Amino acid sequence: MEPIYLTIALDTPLDRLFDYRWLPEDGCPLPEIGQIALVPFGRQEIAGLIVGISQQTEVPADKIKTVLAVRHQCPSLSPQWIDLCRFAADYYQRPLGEVAIPALPKNLRVPKATSLDRNLKKLAKLQLAHEHDATPNQEPILNAEQQAAVETIASTAGFASYLLYGVTGSGKTEVYLQTAARVLASDSQAQILILVPEINLTPQLEGNIRQRFSGIQIATLHSGMAEGERLLHWLAAHTGEARIVLGTRLAILSSLPHLKMIVIDEEHDPSYKQQEGLRYSARDLAVWRAHQLAIPVVLGSATPSLETWQHAKAGRYRKLELRQRAVQSAVLPVVKIVNTEREKPSEGLTQRLVTAIRLRLEKGEQSLLFLNRRGYAPVIHCDACGWISNCTRCTAHLVMHKLDKKLRCHHCGLEQRIPRNCPTCGNVDLQPLGRGTQRLEEGLKTLFPEARVFRIDADSTRLKGSAEAAFDTVHRGEVDILIGTQMVAKGHDFKNLTLVAALNPDSALFSQDFRASERLFAQLMQVAGRAGRAGQKEGGNLSEVLIQTRYPDHPLYHALMAHEYPRFADDLLEERQQAAMPPFIYQALLRAEARELETAIAFLQMASQCEPVQAHVGITMNDPIPMTMVRVHNVERAQLLVESNSRPALQAFLKDWIAELRSMKVRVKWGVEIDPVDI
Repeated sequence: MEPIYLTIALDTPLDRLFDYRWLPEDGCPLPEIGQIALVPFGRQEIAGLIVGISQQTEVPADKIKTVLAVRHQCPSLSPQWIDLCRFAADYYQRPLGEVAIPALPKNLRVPKATSLDRNLKKLAKLQLAHEHDATPNQEPILNAEQQAAVETIASTAGFASYLLYGVTGSGKTEVYLQTAARVLASDSQAQILILVPEINLTPQLEGNIRQRFSGIQIATLHSGMAEGERLLHWLAAHTGEARIVLGTRLAILSSLPHLKMIVIDEEHDPSYKQQEGLRYSARDLAVWRAHQLAIPVVLGSATPSLETWQHAKAGRYRKLELRQRAVQSAVLPVVKIVNTEREKPSEGLTQRLVTAIRLRLEKGEQSLLFLNRRGYAPVIHCDACGWISNCTRCTAHLVMHKLDKKLRCHHCGLEQRIPRNCPTCGNVDLQPLGRGTQRLEEGLKTLFPEARVFRIDADSTRLKGSAEAAFDTVHRGEVDILIGTQMVAKGHDFKNLTLVAALNPDSALFSQDFRASERLFAQLMQVAGRAGRAGQKEGGNLSEVLIQTRYPDHPLYHALMAHEYPRFADDLLEERQQAAMPPFIYQALLRAEARELETAIAFLQMASQCEPVQAHVGITMNDPIPMTMVRVHNVERAQLLVESNSRPALQAFLKDWIAELRSMKVRVKWGVEIDPVDI
């Protein structure tokens, strides 16, 4: 029999596809587009995706290599899924293989995928265990706004983007679940994809979904899963057995052959943007995927991103509003500003906050103190000579972690023991400067020895399952005072929480990042929304939020007091438009890394003057500058910002520009990010 030639996408930085020979064997099925093939590449054996099949090739016969194996037992990936990867590769200016292959479970890509057959057998057993009954268990009664949102989304025929804008505690999750129930009931094969921004939010929502839809199979996908478990859940989605798929940003590239609705919860969250490798936005890909499949996509948030808010204002997205909290007796908490210039804090707490916490303790209610800085103190210093604990590998401080007796860099991971005396002058009186969650915890335990004080941050939840266990502790009422970072700011429904306090939020007000105020407002409104969600108990305290700040007259805090996101967002959009910033302009960022900063800057300078820059009009090329965090792990970093008021013009330029950059022989590591969120 004549050989067949397979065109295969491989996970390499080479912007091309590769042809391989496939020799037919008796009794062996023919390969199909969308199947995974094992091929030799250099000295390795790697997995690739078959994207073309032909009777001929332009590769010389003595150069072409032979396919080692085709994974026939795994159903082919659909043309729609391959098109999604093609779009992502084209838009984010990466080779197709760098998008498609990492989107597959690792155990599907390794040379010996021994767990594939085992997982397929396990999946077959799971199929028998589920009744595939999409009828949900008891559904709560919706208020009029929730009901209208469900009716609107569920009755959608074709593509539509909905912004579900609702105040914190307005029952957006219930809208997702009851809409999903309608979609699943209308089509016996329909699949729903629900995205959440962070892994630690998944277990709570997963529990709600499993309880509501106990008769159908549910899959979860996130980077914290063991590889075998992830493969099983991916296969459940890929074969259509899982009717609901819940996951973080990586789930947007999962294979779902019968996808009928996408939900992006907390759509404003920066976690939806991948920050290494393929720097894609899961939110933006979700909207494109919904358009591709002609299905509805729901973007939910109490503080939508300005990009989404502008789309809604322009009519590209339809806005559905939930203006009241879902629990009838629950009202939005009263937000109060505490001027720390007048009321000086002791151990980080003003007297007004101490009194408010004590009132909650007396009533058996919970308090949440939000401090987005983990560790004991951001830095230690010597009063005698001015020495401070800097990282030797990064332009950052070593953070004091008192419990571990370590100084730790949160950027490169460098650890040192806390010195007994100053390394410069020998002074033994070294002092912590600033306050982290560990130091706040220590102070609260001293101030309220009778209280059950509990801390949730990246340090206390490093072990698998520890975050879920920690939040369960809070939900069971075994905590009086909760201290947390942004991990506690969103998605959690603490029934007995009536007081929230934000400590030291001011630094974001003066950041050079133009998105800093948008993120701070979202963060504070989200954490404030944890208070009073279950309604006021008889004889209990009113739900309250205290913001400790040195800038009580700042417009951001006044908008927060009034729970006025629309006014705040509209004002920010007006500023952005006047300053020609996103979402009114489109950006790409060229980053360069080298051992010497001068080398990185020189490369960027050369890149800003190469031929494609002269050939394209409507492109603004800014000067190369060092990054805010210049050095990380002994690597110097710089960046070059490119802007255009036309997305197609920017894309056309980038295609030519990146091709030119790839042809350069340089001693720097570089990469281009489209639609950067951190500049």
